[in-house]
Amino acid sequence: MSFELIPAIDLKGGKCVRLEEGLASRATEYSDDPVTMALHWRNQGARRLHLVDLDGAFTGGEAHLEVATSIFRALDIPVQFGGGLRTLDQISRILDLGANRAIVGTAAIERPEVVEEASRRYPGALVVAIDARQGRVALRGWVNQSAVTAVDLATRVRDAGIGRIIYTDVSRDGLMRGVNVPETEAIARASGLKVIASGGAAALEDIHLLWERRRSGIEGIILGRALYERKLDLAASRSVLESWENDAG
Repeated sequence: MSFELIPAIDLKGGKCVRLEEGLASRATEYSDDPVTMALHWRNQGARRLHLVDLDGAFTGGEAHLEVATSIFRALDIPVQFGGGLRTLDQISRILDLGANRAIVGTAAIERPEVVEEASRRYPGALVVAIDARQGRVALRGWVNQSAVTAVDLATRVRDAGIGRIIYTDVSRDGLMRGVNVPETEAIARASGLKVIASGGAAALEDIHLLWERRRSGIEGIILGRALYERKLDLAASRSVLESWENDAG
């Protein structure tokens, strides 16, 4: 299947959590064993894992390198990792440890030269996370609001050599109120980039709405709380997606 359903593991204090609207004060814990959780999603049919160090995102540090490395070694599927990657050394280290993709967010605005150099050194391995509230990019674990629009940032990173972004509407993240499909599609069309959607998925309808717009450049969706709260079943969702793709030819 070309359209990916990507389960997420967000790490905070060594545990698997989900935040509401990106607020650390509104975290729900789901597991104290991230490696077992990663293996669970692999066994449910995941073809890729989305792994985020929330503590790193808030501080710019590297709080979960050991856990992340254990997950890279335990899985036989690619893992994309983000959270606190703001220097070339940090990006290089996480890729050397076994991440298939390195995800940067804050650095795309504050250190564009890092993104440009990393995209040259690691073609195809760098992904920019564009997290926005009301169309404006949020930084440093979604704590700070910038004046840069999501579309403007997408255009900038495209010109810096980036081919793929993750777009999150922060106001919907963790709330299971539906993905911001119109904005996701608009960014894909305006930038010409491949876009992975994130934030707010609650039902198969969210997946279907994005899948219908795949020709705009939308290539997948990150699934978090809906999986943990069992509103969506990963294996069943993959089966339905496969039927859509078979019917579409």
